[in-house]
Amino acid sequence: MPENNKYFAAHKEITSVAKLSIYSNSLLLIMKLAVGLFIGSISILSEALHSGIDLLAAIIANYSVRKAGQPADDEHKFGHGKFENVSGTVEAILIFLAAIIILYKSAEKLLGNDGIEFELIGIGIVVMGISAIVNFYVSARIMKVAKKAESIALEADAYHLTTDVYTSAGVFIGLILIQITKNPIFDPLLAIIVALIILKASYDLTKRSVSGIMDVKLSDKEENIIKSIISEHYSEFAEYHDLRTRMSGAERYVDLHLVVPKNQQVAEAHEFCDHLEKDIKEKIPNLSILIHIEPCEADCEICKKLDVCKMPNNPAD
Repeated sequence: MPENNKYFAAHKEITSVAKLSIYSNSLLLIMKLAVGLFIGSISILSEALHSGIDLLAAIIANYSVRKAGQPADDEHKFGHGKFENVSGTVEAILIFLAAIIILYKSAEKLLGNDGIEFELIGIGIVVMGISAIVNFYVSARIMKVAKKAESIALEADAYHLTTDVYTSAGVFIGLILIQITKNPIFDPLLAIIVALIILKASYDLTKRSVSGIMDVKLSDKEENIIKSIISEHYSEFAEYHDLRTRMSGAERYVDLHLVVPKNQQVAEAHEFCDHLEKDIKEKIPNLSILIHIEPCEADCEICKKLDVCKMPNNPAD
């Protein structure tokens, strides 16, 4: 029961910050769209589009974390963890599209005047400043929960909002420079730099999200922890092989073949496996382990090398 309470508390925190992202993006979208149309600023309207994409990403993240949190069912025997990986991939694509749109709009502005109302730029500066501050706070909070829960979907949403911080700050600085110099060229130049940063974030997020879909193994650090714990119990089994690991959202899966004395009772082998699983799960969270038991052969290679059977309860026939 304590584990269930801990799980539901963590899941509640995840869904809570996912909703926060939806609320903040909805508010900023309305503000940017209204001010952008009022001033006639393409850069602010581009930011409104960016916030619109962020809102869509937040809705996807909210759905995916709810779906990923559901227990295994008849159709999904291994749970729903990969919903987060799929969501992360979709959000990475949205980040990429946002960067492309910003680059396109920036190129347009470099080639011609955007017809901005210089006397109203102050309103845009205030809105962009508020946007940067709000997204900084929300993205930091979401990223903290995402790292703690190892949620790819939430991390992707945090990346979205982080890029929005950069773009809002870039437009904020650009508008100030425009107000001082009366030259609109600073706005698209800063936007291009920001777009390149967004493209890098999109690449990193795509790489991580797709790795989960492709069943990439656990980190070397985590695999070494597993091997170390198994080795600590070496006197209780002959050997192990075919160790395999993979990630599915925040869930980790491990399976291996464990060679035990062929005369050992099934109940004893099962009890040892339970003990081994418990030790590993204490070190690595969200872990499912499958251990396949194999009997040690009388003439196994280990015994030949040692010139004696290392298992005292496995007498030769």
